Amino acid sequence: MLTALQYFLIPIAILATTVFLGLGIYSLARGGEFAAKNSNKLMRYRVAAQAVAVALLVIFSLLLSRGGN
Repeated sequence: MLTALQYFLIPIAILATTVFLGLGIYSLARGGEFAAKNSNKLMRYRVAAQAVAVALLVIFSLLLSRGGN
């Protein structure tokens, strides 16, 4: 369980957060119609991905502190 969290789920969640952040910043920098349609949505996705990443890190830390491998 811990190995899946540590080596698979957490890096994917962090990568998703980074991708959505980059796309959101690009959308804001590009401006115009694209930004009006997409920047707010992309930043909401980034917040959701970041919440998942933080939750996984907390779960991993709790399991590790209870003696998990």
